[in-house]
Amino acid sequence: MSDHQILLASRPKGMPDATNFSVEVVTLPELQAGDVLIEPTYFSVDPYMRGRMNEGKSYIAPFEVGQPLVGGAVARVVESLTDGIAAGDLVTGSLPWATRAVVPGKSLKKIDASLAPASYYLGILGMPGLTAYFGLLDIGNPQPGETVVVSGAAGAVGIIVGQIAKIKGARVVGIAGSDDKIALLKDGFGFDAVVNYKTAGDLSAAIAKACPNGVDVYFDNVGGDVSDAVIKHLNFHARIPLCGQIALYNTTDVPMGPRIQPMLLTRSVLMKGFTIGNYQARFGEGIKQLAAWVGEGKLRYTETTIKGFDKLPEALLGLFSGQNTGKMIVEV
Repeated sequence: MSDHQILLASRPKGMPDATNFSVEVVTLPELQAGDVLIEPTYFSVDPYMRGRMNEGKSYIAPFEVGQPLVGGAVARVVESLTDGIAAGDLVTGSLPWATRAVVPGKSLKKIDASLAPASYYLGILGMPGLTAYFGLLDIGNPQPGETVVVSGAAGAVGIIVGQIAKIKGARVVGIAGSDDKIALLKDGFGFDAVVNYKTAGDLSAAIAKACPNGVDVYFDNVGGDVSDAVIKHLNFHARIPLCGQIALYNTTDVPMGPRIQPMLLTRSVLMKGFTIGNYQARFGEGIKQLAAWVGEGKLRYTETTIKGFDKLPEALLGLFSGQNTGKMIVEV
């Protein structure tokens, strides 16, 4: 049986487009001891994948030109030569963009779809949920009555950050880019206020109005002009978990923004960058607590689902124009 893979055809300069991807038909190898033949059912697309399309040293190796892109996925096991994994099992792992693939069994983790929908293991019970949990609680450390601001608030991580901050007793202000997202964050996820950065005009003034007592925690998913506006309103001893800079991922030069060090210095602000890999040893703790909050109805979630394996590049590119609310998922 022939299978299809989506490859990185070339490295983008600026915003990627369809020409940076190609499709290849392949014949899979025979399984060897320890291998598993998997058939993905859900793929995750995430902003960090844009960085892996570039050449150069980072916290994770770049994708190779001429090879399949790789990302989080849920798959069904077709055949297994690995102890503890059997045909029919649902598994998750970092898997190639392929209709089927032969992968090492040790790279897979079995999941239980009776506890939560399978796609949740790519979202609220996966990398985005863990990112929100550890970034907010370990670095942001929100206290009851404090003000937490979340940029990219309607994204896969932002929605969870806001709800965890509410669980911890904070007042939560989101920043998003459409009226529909604003309504969803306020009515569906309990945000106290949301600023539309596209229509606010004077964004700094809009943040000041939404945060009359200043900003104690700023969970930064976006960077750029949005972060420049928020940083003006930081309180003494504010904390900034630096999670993402999606506003800058497709720039071809290095934009000059405000020099923020004087603000951080004079207000004793902690700003700490992190990636979820920093917390790998504690994943069990995070998943246990997130699952408990989901089971108790304290954490809700939403997904944007695009159907079709061939839609993977389109879904990835859609992240950079705000086409997703919550987790962007491709269902095969």
